[in-house]
Amino acid sequence: MSILQDYPVTLDIRVRWGEMDAFQHLNNTVYIGYFEDIRIAYFERTGVISTVPIGPILAATSCRFRAPVTFPDTCTVGARVNEVTEDGFGMEYAIYSHKLQTLAATGDARIVSFNYETNTKAPLPDLWRQRIAMVENGTAG
Repeated sequence: MSILQDYPVTLDIRVRWGEMDAFQHLNNTVYIGYFEDIRIAYFERTGVISTVPIGPILAATSCRFRAPVTFPDTCTVGARVNEVTEDGFGMEYAIYSHKLQTLAATGDARIVSFNYETNTKAPLPDLWRQRIAMVENGTAG
């Protein structure tokens, strides 16, 4: 799908009836859940999630709602890394509604490298940098 061609990791998610709210559209909290689903898929693709005791932790996230999604629909969610820093990286998300044929939401997040033994930030491991670069340039499997 060309609208998400710049997002190296994508995931198709079927909208469930129970995800709608009293106003008959996807509840706003569900968009954040879709962001989580694609973030974890990105982590799995890079191997970031399997490192111990250093692991990723969500420091901040936001969502811009662009179009109301309703049941039935399938959304394609995309993720990409737009910035790598000393102790973390920034991610961008997009949710595309197949029924509406448009972006339903966009968002971003700040991910921090975290030492779960000491409960402190940690320098971003070089392996993470390498694997993120591989995913972003299309050379990761």
